[in-house]
Amino acid sequence: MRIGLLTEGGYPYVSGEAGLWCDRLVRGLGQHEFDVYALSRSERQEGEGCVPLPPQVVRVRTAPLWDADDSGRVIRNGRRAYGRRARRRFAECYGELAATLCAPAPQDPSGASTEASALEADRFANALYGLAELARDEDGLADSLRSETAVRALERACRAPGAPRTARTASVPELLTVAARLERALRPLSLDWYDADGLGAVDLCHAASGGTAALPGLLARHFHDVPLLVTEYGVRLRTHYLADPGSPPAIRSLLAAFHGRLAAETYRRAALITPGNAHARRWQERCGADRAKLRTVPPGMDATPFAEAGESPECADPHTLVWVGRVEPAKDLVSLLHAFAEIRTVEPAARLRIVGAPVGPEGAAYLTHCRALAAQLFPDEATGPHAVGDNPVSFEETGGPELPSRADAYAAGALVVLSSVVEGFPAGLVEAMFCGRATVSTDVGAVVEAIGGTGLAVPPRNPRALAEACVALLRDPERRERLGAAARARALELFTVEQNVAAFHGIYLEILSRAPVRRVVLDEAGDPLPFAVPAEARVTGCWTAPAGRVVARGGPGWATDTPVRATSPAVATAPVAPPAVPASPVTTEGAR
Repeated sequence: MRIGLLTEGGYPYVSGEAGLWCDRLVRGLGQHEFDVYALSRSERQEGEGCVPLPPQVVRVRTAPLWDADDSGRVIRNGRRAYGRRARRRFAECYGELAATLCAPAPQDPSGASTEASALEADRFANALYGLAELARDEDGLADSLRSETAVRALERACRAPGAPRTARTASVPELLTVAARLERALRPLSLDWYDADGLGAVDLCHAASGGTAALPGLLARHFHDVPLLVTEYGVRLRTHYLADPGSPPAIRSLLAAFHGRLAAETYRRAALITPGNAHARRWQERCGADRAKLRTVPPGMDATPFAEAGESPECADPHTLVWVGRVEPAKDLVSLLHAFAEIRTVEPAARLRIVGAPVGPEGAAYLTHCRALAAQLFPDEATGPHAVGDNPVSFEETGGPELPSRADAYAAGALVVLSSVVEGFPAGLVEAMFCGRATVSTDVGAVVEAIGGTGLAVPPRNPRALAEACVALLRDPERRERLGAAARARALELFTVEQNVAAFHGIYLEILSRAPVRRVVLDEAGDPLPFAVPAEARVTGCWTAPAGRVVARGGPGWATDTPVRATSPAVATAPVAPPAVPASPVTTEGAR
């Protein structure tokens, strides 16, 4: 089958989220063809280039989400101004969309009726698809989304009776900011990806995340009835709630309402939804996802680099604790350092190795603060009056002679510690489990679900509890060894690439078996290609609305689309070069 893989800020770019699991998925499903539709988040990301693509990736189309002016500037006379009729259509659709942002949410806890919630969800969907149809018929939607008409529509919605208190207090500058951010989130509506040769030609759209990445899949379903699969290892709506805490309440309220509506519409239209863990699943159910559509698929990770460390746990230093990850405030290294201070009072030989690089300027400042705190809590210790002092806490990065890889970092200690206050799926803990190491972690996100009974979990921001759990395992090497062995067995059973690829292959077939046959694949002789469509797809019934039939020569009478010739073996095995990154922020194949 032909899969349209939809990403935002990740695959096929070298840097970004979800890049590794998407690459492993594509490489593991060599029997399918993939069209990659990628949204980039920054000029730097595009400049870093793309990963090498396997032969089954037959096309890559990209579009930027970073080239617009995000200062809130109002566009009064856009480059492609709408005519009177188009302006009226835009005002009606955008006005409806803005009104839904100030109405009770579909899952509002205030007690709104189910019927009213469904009506508001339909109202949002009609406005969204109305804007998409306008973008397909007329150029200039991007300018209109930042126009004075858009800002006035937001202002009317915020001042309407029944609007939330935070929305009613929105000032004009705040409304300008909201309009600019909505334009960025809705930018996929203006792309030229939705013709019959684009997303209309794929058998299935697979969105690697929710939010903006799923918008092309929603439009492919709306215009061409292409089924949509949504995978979320970190819920996009939750990410929005945690991001930009310094924004004014009015901005956060309106944007949260938009992302909540978009998430509900995405879950409603998706054929299936695959959360990576129960934590993400609970978020999705809270946002309106139907339980019958949910299939939990843990992320697949490559266990090969950690095999040597996992097979020789006795090489670890029994007195060393290891922390591995990105250095940022959410990891709460401050609590870890205070916990280690208590550990040192009862275990003087203990050492702590913090391995990781900072993330952005905030992470660099946080790392500086943690170094200063470590120097204050643990003055350099010397064995004698003429010896050089040594600090029991070290800050390191992988790639050097002492720690060439993350596997070497985990292998350096007998105990791996996680002190985060916010966590989605703990990939670092799973890597430690592959290495056969016992773990002590905070009970956040999907941590307990990942480790099961193979590690200890304590409340977040509780240095004393963290210290007591670490001391218990440092003093009991037999228990530590049992937990490490159980952790490795659990990781190899649940979190490998093979398990992940097999799960998605079965889900692809399940979705396609429920979808109507949309095209006939022909071989080089012009005859229908045997087994090109699963047998389940031929279940009798009225799957689609009546439409004009185009029947291929020698094809069955139920064919409803133009026949597509099968890819010849020579073309199918030819590698595809990564797309050239443009010097200026312009899409690879253009956008309206």
